[in-house]
Amino acid sequence: MKVVGIITEYNPFHNGHKYHIEKSKELTGADYVVAVMSGNYVQRGAPAITDKYARTMMALNNGVDLVFELPVCYATGSAQYFALGAVTLLSRLGIVDYLCFGSECGNIDELTYVSDLFSNSPEGFQNLLYSYIKEGYSYPAARTKAAQQTLSQNGQNRNSNIQKIISEPNNILGIEYIGALRQINSSIKPLTIKRHMAGYHDVNLNNGSSGMADCDNEPSVSSATAIRTFLETSENATDLSEIKNSVPEGVFDFLSANYNATLPVTTEDFSNIIKYKLMSESEDELAAYLDLSPDLAARIKNMNIVNSILNTTIKDLSLAVKTKNITLTRLNRALIHALLNIKTETFREFVGKDIIYYARILGMKKETSHLIRQIKSHGDIPVITKVSNAFRQLDAIGLKMLEQDIFAAHLYNQIVYEKFKTVIPNEYQHGIFIMCKNF
Repeated sequence: MKVVGIITEYNPFHNGHKYHIEKSKELTGADYVVAVMSGNYVQRGAPAITDKYARTMMALNNGVDLVFELPVCYATGSAQYFALGAVTLLSRLGIVDYLCFGSECGNIDELTYVSDLFSNSPEGFQNLLYSYIKEGYSYPAARTKAAQQTLSQNGQNRNSNIQKIISEPNNILGIEYIGALRQINSSIKPLTIKRHMAGYHDVNLNNGSSGMADCDNEPSVSSATAIRTFLETSENATDLSEIKNSVPEGVFDFLSANYNATLPVTTEDFSNIIKYKLMSESEDELAAYLDLSPDLAARIKNMNIVNSILNTTIKDLSLAVKTKNITLTRLNRALIHALLNIKTETFREFVGKDIIYYARILGMKKETSHLIRQIKSHGDIPVITKVSNAFRQLDAIGLKMLEQDIFAAHLYNQIVYEKFKTVIPNEYQHGIFIMCKNF
């Protein structure tokens, strides 16, 4: 039995994701696909456009066999910690042979080379990195410049490729996946598939041929960003025909049937809660949250910015607060961490011990239930199938992590109710989604 693992958000699921699943099985010869998926909040520092159970259903109906939830502290973390949490979860299942991820460069050797550069930094690399950060560069920009200068000084001819490789989001995650596998000494083999057509940040829908194969009748591929943007700006379900060619048929049917009933959910839906947190808490209280440094907390509490909070969107607030050395994504993550009460001290406790403390199943295909038995036999992690039973399975630190997930989900469900008057069952009532047939 061969199993390929994938790390994903499916926010929402689209044709490019289906292509990734199919190519992953083809490349590895895997019999099963196991996904680690972000829950109701994602790595760019925002709520998912639709809830985790809906996205689990989409995944299972399009080639995934088993879906686990990535704990929210990692799902909303930096690329380094997003990768570390997800890779650790896959590794501890004890049944995953391969990790297959998409990348812009599509070259595992190039990504491994850069990962090695960052993990085993040549002398002076860290000094260069910190010097660029002190000059006001953001961490990603400083790391790119330090890598370029280090390679130039060492006379290596790969310098011209470094900036492009490091500047692309899927490449960055791939580099972190490789580094995380090595950090935990995992036996999982990393492989990559070149991302086709739509770029990660493309905001326009692509209604032409996908380029996924040589056939002209392949479905189109649009980025998740473009699809989300369209969903967020459409007025009603009848407008959604524009995305029909960008997502599998069943996904389109679900999005259409649930539009303005459970989706779309956006950061602005949490606006009042975020503003309350920013206004009511002191600089020291804000600085305790993950990714929210004392300098950033001070900037947020600056009177000129505070006075404008009541009369602006979260998007405009973020743009007003960001600086040259703080990326917008980093700032959005900081706001989400404040919203969800994810604090630096607690996060360090998680990372400092076992990193991942449970494998919570969101959904599975009925015919692949034997994978759970395999995990229980070969893995070294508690498998949570029912939240109410988890309190007998986990230690204190594991419970602390799970409680974050539960709070985050309940807050999301409350926002869905406030916006659409639709009730999503709470975490104690909502069982595993088991797919018996396509929806």
